[in-house]
Amino acid sequence: MTEHDNAYHGDAGVIFAARAAEAGLNSLHERPAMLRMVGEVAGLKVADLGCGAGQLAAILSAAGAQVTGVDGSEVLVDAATRAAPEATIVQHDLDLPLEFLADDSLDGVVCALVIHHLNDRPRFLAEIRRVLRPGGWIVLSTTHPTADWGYFGGSYFDERWVTRSLGEATMEYQLITMSTLINEIIDAGFVLERMLEPQPDEAMRTVDPERYERYRSDPIFVILRAHADK
Repeated sequence: MTEHDNAYHGDAGVIFAARAAEAGLNSLHERPAMLRMVGEVAGLKVADLGCGAGQLAAILSAAGAQVTGVDGSEVLVDAATRAAPEATIVQHDLDLPLEFLADDSLDGVVCALVIHHLNDRPRFLAEIRRVLRPGGWIVLSTTHPTADWGYFGGSYFDERWVTRSLGEATMEYQLITMSTLINEIIDAGFVLERMLEPQPDEAMRTVDPERYERYRSDPIFVILRAHADK
C-alpha cells in the first residue's frame, strides 16, 4: 500500500487554519453538529485526534473537559496551542500508535474530518478502542461519500485516493463508501449509536447563502457516534 501524507504541512496548514477559524463550512456546519453529537463533557478526559487549528479543542476545554489534542502538522499544532491554551497539544502522526495515551484512559474521542486522510483506518480505530475506557465514546466526522462521488465522478465503490484544491495548496484523501466506514467502526469493537447527516446552521444563510441552500439539500458531511463495546 502506498503511504500518503495525511497532515496539512506548510502553506496547506496555514490555509486550513484560516478556513477553520472563519465563518463557513467548519464553524457553521460541521463543528456545531459535532458538538451536538458529543454532548456534555464537563469532567471528562477527551482526545481530539486530528485537532487541526484547535477550535474544537478550545470549545471542549471551555466546557470543562480535560483535552489532549493531537495533529501531525507542525503548523496546526502551533495554531492549536495558541487557540486552546488549556489543552495539551501533541504533534504526532495519526498513522502511528498513540503510545503516549494509556489503555482505558479516556472517556471520549473526537475525530473531525481526519479519518479519510489516514493510510490505515482499522489500525487507527483499534488504537482509539484501546485508549477508551469500557463504554467510552467516539464521535467522528468525514466528508459524505455521496458528496465525494458527485464531485469526483466514477464508480461510487472505487475507494481511490484523490486530490482536492485548497486554493494555493492541495489536500489528499481516500474516498470511502458508507458501508466501509460503518463496518470498520463496528469491526474495531464499537457499537454504533447515531448517524447524522447535518444541515448548515441558520446563521450560514447570511454568511454564505449559496452554500446554505446547496447543503440544505445535498449532504456534504456525515457524523457518527459510537461507544466501545464492553
